[in-house]
Amino acid sequence: MRAVGVQSVLASERDMDVHTGTVESVLHSRHEELVLMTTDRGPSFSSAILALKTARPDIRIIVTGPGRHDEDILRAVAAGAKGYVAAEAPPDILKKAIREVHAGSVWIPRRVVATFIERATARVSPPRRTPKISPREREVVRLLVAGCSNREIAHDLGITERTVKAHVAHLLRILDVPNRTALSVHAISKSLLGSGR
Repeated sequence: MRAVGVQSVLASERDMDVHTGTVESVLHSRHEELVLMTTDRGPSFSSAILALKTARPDIRIIVTGPGRHDEDILRAVAAGAKGYVAAEAPPDILKKAIREVHAGSVWIPRRVVATFIERATARVSPPRRTPKISPREREVVRLLVAGCSNREIAHDLGITERTVKAHVAHLLRILDVPNRTALSVHAISKSLLGSGR
């Protein structure tokens, strides 16, 4: 949708004041609240969006142009665009998109939103579950919390100090704590001690 076409489409809208210009002119202006950016710039259009958003974080951007691949739209959204309208969309769709984005919402194809959400949630690790520990490891932790040394733990449980060290090392690893003190704190805060022997 060329600038002339956009102007003619929006000319009758009394609540819209339309100006044509370049990315550079918008960068040096403080009047525009929303920018319709065409994809005529080719692959660099996402860089232009990023430049605009960096200089004008308050501005809202809608990308318009011939049917783009979803990846292009995703790049535009990642760069800061709030909307995308295909050039072949009816004038009413463009007007609605402008009003929605200006009001603070987004106007992006649902399939692209779904892809965006899938990728975003894929980067978020699910809440980590506390690993299960064996009854013997629980006994080691209980004595560790009581302040016993490896020798005392070994004597109390009838095992070797080497075995105690192996248990402690395994607990540090699976519970992802850096030392014995942190292990004790973790055991108490996560109720790993159970009800005793």
